[in-house]
Amino acid sequence: MVSLINNIYLSHKNFWSKSNLKLLFGSLLLFLFALVIQHFAYLYIDNHIEGVHVGDLLLDNLPVVNLDFFIVQGALVSTLLVLVFFLLNPNYLPFSLKALSLFILIRSFFISLTHLGVNLNQITLNTNSFGFDIYEFLYHGKNDFFFSGHVGASFLLALLFWKKKFWRNLFLIISVIFGISMILAHMHYSIDIFAAPFIVFSIYIVSKEIFKKDFNLIG
Repeated sequence: MVSLINNIYLSHKNFWSKSNLKLLFGSLLLFLFALVIQHFAYLYIDNHIEGVHVGDLLLDNLPVVNLDFFIVQGALVSTLLVLVFFLLNPNYLPFSLKALSLFILIRSFFISLTHLGVNLNQITLNTNSFGFDIYEFLYHGKNDFFFSGHVGASFLLALLFWKKKFWRNLFLIISVIFGISMILAHMHYSIDIFAAPFIVFSIYIVSKEIFKKDFNLIG
């Protein structure tokens, strides 16, 4: 444990030069801006939109399964895993924050456009479950359907961590679990799930072009 802590300390000490700290500062500013935009997008769709339920080929033919644990606690565990990764790999942080910021901004725009209502058979999340308040604060919007944040964010993280085989495979698996959970819980329309990887891959490619200097830090 002491050796691990020492290695983490040295990796951060050696990486955070003045130029890299400037990149991190810019990443944090963009990330905070994206979160502010997302906040207002959530307010708009939650308080001013009365969506209409529509039919869905998969949801109309699949049983409803309460997978509350995977949706709520799974999101929190994924968040902790991301923090661990960045603790171990500080060189990924500037680019990842900027790519995630672009993801949040684009998704905030998308969810504000088309106003769908919740599926009639959607499960109700257990508000008394462990960590629900944190989940509600960080992630939960009422009508944020297209595209799935759970699936999209985890797939983007898999792309960001692609050179780290264990982390890449882990977040690919997490993305699939989220997708299955959301559909079986009827909390997303199927198009929200299946479109997410294609949109996110485009976001990743654009991020590499826009934030080249940050991307080069990954090595």
